[in-house]
Amino acid sequence: MEYTIQKLARMAGVSTRTLRYYDEVGILKPARINSSGYRIYGRKEVDCLQQILFYRELEFSIEKIKGILDAPDFDETVALINHKKLLLDKRKQLDQLINNIEMTLQAKEGRKIMMDKAKFEGFKNDKLNENEDKYGKEIREKYGDEAIKASNDKFMSMTKEQYEEYEKLGTEILDTLEAAFDTKDPAGELAQKICELHRKWLSFTWKDYSKEAHSGLAQMYVCDERFTAYYDKRKPGMAQFLSDAITIYTGTKQ
Repeated sequence: MEYTIQKLARMAGVSTRTLRYYDEVGILKPARINSSGYRIYGRKEVDCLQQILFYRELEFSIEKIKGILDAPDFDETVALINHKKLLLDKRKQLDQLINNIEMTLQAKEGRKIMMDKAKFEGFKNDKLNENEDKYGKEIREKYGDEAIKASNDKFMSMTKEQYEEYEKLGTEILDTLEAAFDTKDPAGELAQKICELHRKWLSFTWKDYSKEAHSGLAQMYVCDERFTAYYDKRKPGMAQFLSDAITIYTGTKQ
């Protein structure tokens, strides 16, 4: 069966403007243009749009979706299996947060006693799952499944006070990094203070600390655009500055 752009948009619950945009960026081309100049879509394009909407629901960027769909080894069945897994993981995250809210409400109403540690379980699970989705493949290849499991277990065993300190340190690192970046001196006192804070922050989740591993992580900050974007979101170049400072701090050379 074939669909005009209006019919496909209505069926998929998207706007015709969205479909035109997908055409412009090259992730969903119509099967053909008819004699009246209208875009016509067939079964292949319908299936492709379904894939795109699955990825968008999982908050993938258009650039990332295009890269996946254009890959020579792209397999639609495998993609659907992965979609299902990711959506189940997302549902699990939401269920954990909903359960956490329900427990908190019961505690506030006097119907249940809720330990302080339990108040943070949903947030910690959510953070772990988010990190796994974003960086899981890369960090597992670099450090191995066993090391990542140990790190995750340590993270989940944090007390309320430890978790609050961990979050506070993360914010302090970013704030101090921005000030140190303005000095343009990665070997300076302020930059090296950040490296010490960063080491302390890592120690909340790393089973064992090593200068080599610390330096290797710093390299990922500049080699992986997602890490770079996190540190460069305040000022471009902050990821490279932090990497240089850590290299000096650890006394390693890449």
